[in-house]
Amino acid sequence: MPGVPRRESADVSIGPDGAGLPPGSGTPAQGEAVFTTKCVACHGPQGSGTVNDPLVGGQGTLMNAAPVKTIGSYWPYATTVFDYVRRAMPYTQPQSLSDDEVYAVTAYLLQLNGIIGEADEMNAQTLPKVTMPNRGNFVIVYPRRGR
Repeated sequence: MPGVPRRESADVSIGPDGAGLPPGSGTPAQGEAVFTTKCVACHGPQGSGTVNDPLVGGQGTLMNAAPVKTIGSYWPYATTVFDYVRRAMPYTQPQSLSDDEVYAVTAYLLQLNGIIGEADEMNAQTLPKVTMPNRGNFVIVYPRRGR
């Protein structure tokens, strides 16, 4: 893609602890602006879902016959939301968002799901501290040995 620097796949992966998060920051308000221009066509207004599944809602549905798996109901770590958006979105131009835009979109999605407040800023220090609603429902299948 001309004019858009691509990141090497080895330097974009961010784990649950947030190690490797880049400098930058973003707020839900800034994220709404980015989402409206770059994400709404696939994800609908306020992440309600259109072409793709919804990104918002679904809390309390995971035990139902038809669970609604969204960022707010299913994802265990806010850092992995950042990681996925940074690596794979927008679908037509993956890795084209700046780090500030990724922080902002992540903040917007977390705020829409009621996880952070409207005035909260996400950055390398604050994002790993966000506790996702479903975090405690994941089981480590292969725990580290020697613990």
